[in-house]
Amino acid sequence: MICSKALAQQKWSLDECVAYALEHNLQIKDFKYNEQSNKETYKQSIRDLLPTVSGFANYFVRYGRQVNPEDNSIVNTDIFSNNYSVDGSFDVFQGFQKINTLKASKFLYKATKEEHVQQKYLLAFRVMSAYYDIQFIEGLISISEEQVQISQTNYDLVKRQVELGTMAGADLYEAESLLFTDKLALTQNENRLKAAKLTLIQAMNLQNEDDITIAPELNEVKTTNEENIVISDSIFTKAKGFMPSIKAQNYRVKAAKKQLAATRGGLYPSLSLQGGIGTGYFETITEEIITGSDTIRKTKPFRDQFEENRFEYVGASLNIPLFNGWANRSRVKQQKIALERAKNNAKITEQELYQIIQQLVQEHEALITETAQTSKASKSQQLAFEIAQKRYEKGMINTIELGRAKTLFATARNQQLQAQLRLRVNNSTLDFYKGLPVFNIN
Repeated sequence: MICSKALAQQKWSLDECVAYALEHNLQIKDFKYNEQSNKETYKQSIRDLLPTVSGFANYFVRYGRQVNPEDNSIVNTDIFSNNYSVDGSFDVFQGFQKINTLKASKFLYKATKEEHVQQKYLLAFRVMSAYYDIQFIEGLISISEEQVQISQTNYDLVKRQVELGTMAGADLYEAESLLFTDKLALTQNENRLKAAKLTLIQAMNLQNEDDITIAPELNEVKTTNEENIVISDSIFTKAKGFMPSIKAQNYRVKAAKKQLAATRGGLYPSLSLQGGIGTGYFETITEEIITGSDTIRKTKPFRDQFEENRFEYVGASLNIPLFNGWANRSRVKQQKIALERAKNNAKITEQELYQIIQQLVQEHEALITETAQTSKASKSQQLAFEIAQKRYEKGMINTIELGRAKTLFATARNQQLQAQLRLRVNNSTLDFYKGLPVFNIN
């Protein structure tokens, strides 16, 4: 409970929100598990190169008519026996299938590692978007509160004027209507803030919390174009060199090539070596024992049989695929298609990345102009509203005209705030694609 209250009272910076989300987001954990699974598959493909060794033991009691293991005669009795063996085999040649499978699994493991990092970046951008949405709506609430305060002051002014008889009662109703409108706008923005905070809380997987407080950012957003001209091609070249999504697709292309080579290996003969050692114990194997003048037969002891029944073997197996309904060749064709699909997916990923950067660059140039224009418009509307407020106090304009001026001023401020935050997000995103450390992600 104390921990929950501490989290609620904490002011979260963007970096803290991203770090918490990366640690607690369940989808990120799922990608981590996928990476670990592919890592184990890769390790196993290495172990598959080793010889296989197996042990064998059995216990039998045979009933009825059967062959006597001692002299191969036919007997009709119960026979107890058990056997032991250790066998091993080693694949000498399989068309390099295991080697190519190993390399393919290594590339697939690297691909899932990059996809894991890619999902971290995507989550970080979702958190950043939700974070700035909160910041934007908090700015709207601040503007709305100022609008309510202005309307309340005007309402109080009109009310005094009506009481003094210098203004009509209808003016009071108009001022009251304007006040209620501004209060409604404030309430709507407060509800939007709750929804925006919930979006951030869910992205972070912040448990048992329905509120979060973000820390105000101190750095100013860049609104001038003093830097070098932003060029899509140069940013794309840098991004293509480090973007996990591009790396992952390239690894999948390499994996598909090795999988094709491994599948082709199934068209070639395969050679393997085998060897083993074994022994057994049989109740029917007996020996003569002389006791005085009598000779009796007893089952030979287990230790003696274990030594005498021992056998070893070595061998080689050659398997030549002649005909299996063209199944192997069909698998090769399917793998060729998979390779072409992997190449096409890599091109699609590069194309999508280039288009995203292209849109960001175009938006960057537009937002710089828009931010400068909305800043000028906000200052102009502020001056116009201040003049209208003074004229209203002197009775030179009515409530409707004042409300129009106040609405235009509020709209201009909203547009300025929105343009500034959009430019901030745009700058951060472009910095990311330039390879700058926007997020602290390992």
